[in-house]
Amino acid sequence: MDKRQRIRIRLKGFDHRLVEQSTQEIVETAKRTGAQVLGPIPLPTRKERYTVLISPHVNKDARDQYEIRTHKRLIDIVEPTDKTVDALMKLDLAAGVDVQIKLN
Repeated sequence: MDKRQRIRIRLKGFDHRLVEQSTQEIVETAKRTGAQVLGPIPLPTRKERYTVLISPHVNKDARDQYEIRTHKRLIDIVEPTDKTVDALMKLDLAAGVDVQIKLN
């Protein structure tokens, strides 16, 4: 049985630069406090495409297409110390990044 404590952090965002920057900040903070870090693991990018008719009446061939990409990263922190948890709680990340934290 694996009895080690683990923190799993999932980052999501539309701007890949903000996601990468936040990922680097989390990894550097965790390593600085003495925790072992697995990752960051890039997860598949979700692409949502929307097609909109641009003609107000007829002409079905006239369309615009829009795309939203959601970039995701996964970080596992194995055996975090109390200093690691405190440092991660005080970390100020970019506004465009969604962070989900799970404790195992």
